[in-house]
Amino acid sequence: MAETGPFWEGTPGLLHTDYPEITHFLEHLAAWIDILAILIMLVGVGRFLLGFLRAETKLDKPVRARIVNSERIELARYILAGLTVFIVSDIMHTALSLDLGDLLFLGLLVAIRSAISHFLSKEVLQIKENPEL
Repeated sequence: MAETGPFWEGTPGLLHTDYPEITHFLEHLAAWIDILAILIMLVGVGRFLLGFLRAETKLDKPVRARIVNSERIELARYILAGLTVFIVSDIMHTALSLDLGDLLFLGLLVAIRSAISHFLSKEVLQIKENPEL
């Protein structure tokens, strides 16, 4: 009788056994999607830093606060966009692995990212209500 691993480890499915080239391609595609998500967030950070430096040249404190808070809102949008793209790659990784452990990890990641999205959205609303704080 063949030894099997723990119950949470999946068994190779049709893609892995009959179409290894497709599986390999999709794994690489998911990795590129990860890189895209990181690049989206890095663009947001770069834009935030430029806006922050622009704000620091202003003498008027309320103007400076409005600019920084506007940049924070934009950064939050980039973070949320990057997290959304990350979820796509996580779903692909999980679908390809056929592993219960990966599925549980995906659920945890989605929960964490949803919480981050929720709190970022609340912060953005607070900033929009009072942009000079």
